[in-house]
Amino acid sequence: MPDRYALDLERWSRRSVLKVGLAGSGLVGGAIALRTLWQPRSQPVHVPMSDRVIAEPKGFTPLTTLRQFDYGSVTTENGRTVREFRVEAQTSTVQLNSATSFITWNLNGRVPGPTFRATEGDRIRVIFYNRAGHSHSLHFHGVHKSEMDGIKPVRNGGVFIYEFDAEPFGVHLYHCHIAPVTRHIGKGLYGMFIIDPPTPRPPADEMVLIMAGYDVNDDQKNELYAFNGMPHYYMNHPIRIQKDQLIRLYVLNMIEFAPVATFHLHANLFQVYRTGRHLQPDDETDVITMGTAERHILEFAYRYPGKFMFHPHQDDIAEAGCMGLFEVVDRTASNPSSNTTEAHAM
Repeated sequence: MPDRYALDLERWSRRSVLKVGLAGSGLVGGAIALRTLWQPRSQPVHVPMSDRVIAEPKGFTPLTTLRQFDYGSVTTENGRTVREFRVEAQTSTVQLNSATSFITWNLNGRVPGPTFRATEGDRIRVIFYNRAGHSHSLHFHGVHKSEMDGIKPVRNGGVFIYEFDAEPFGVHLYHCHIAPVTRHIGKGLYGMFIIDPPTPRPPADEMVLIMAGYDVNDDQKNELYAFNGMPHYYMNHPIRIQKDQLIRLYVLNMIEFAPVATFHLHANLFQVYRTGRHLQPDDETDVITMGTAERHILEFAYRYPGKFMFHPHQDDIAEAGCMGLFEVVDRTASNPSSNTTEAHAM
């Protein structure tokens, strides 16, 4: 490893800057036919508070991390924005259900890893410290030089600095690229990397949903599946959203051992921004097919209150844990005085 990418281990300090990436609400009226689900709005985004969040133990859960985005530690160097992220590969055990525990390889003690977020043109600096007991790496999708491609192993106890420009804007991902890659991803070394366009998207209630599977008995097949790391979690802990609120989902398929998975939303349609690479929708549907590592932005709003399911339309995947509920509530029923989030830029 070149000296300029080495890091003095004595200088290592654990730091994780996680900020909720919620902005104001509304959608500028569009002239094209697809933009017909929402009216322009100027008031802040309303994220309904859930009593279940208070009851959760400290740490990362699919519900508490659903709307968390890591914008890094921000500095300015030579007139440009630099975002520095520090991540640590670890090994830990997660309880997937009452009968199944699973040893994960993870980043910062969570599966999936942090959702990194930047704006196109920012300089990205990821300090990767491997303490997971095996050789690992971080491969980022996007555009960068070959030495930053993350295919060379970082040995246990080693540190490597990945540095590159955030480009192009869109929804990207990162994952370990050490063979067998399927095993390293299946053990939990993956996450999302969002690059916002220079001109921000309209404010919305934004959240991340990552589909993944668990091969719990090493037979090269998944026995359990999950959104954001925990099987069946969003069926037991519905995601509360505001009626008539613009919702922006960043959806990623990281299921190994399966060629494709779909994402289906009940009782609604969503607008599709493929790979997040456009500012106008590419399609409108209620189900989309995604290969492994494929990702999109999906936007929608619900007219009616109630509980509505979302899941892959491969029923075996859904019934094995990759299924959830949106709980749509009226603003008057969601205690707006404590859950209004003003727009802010990072």
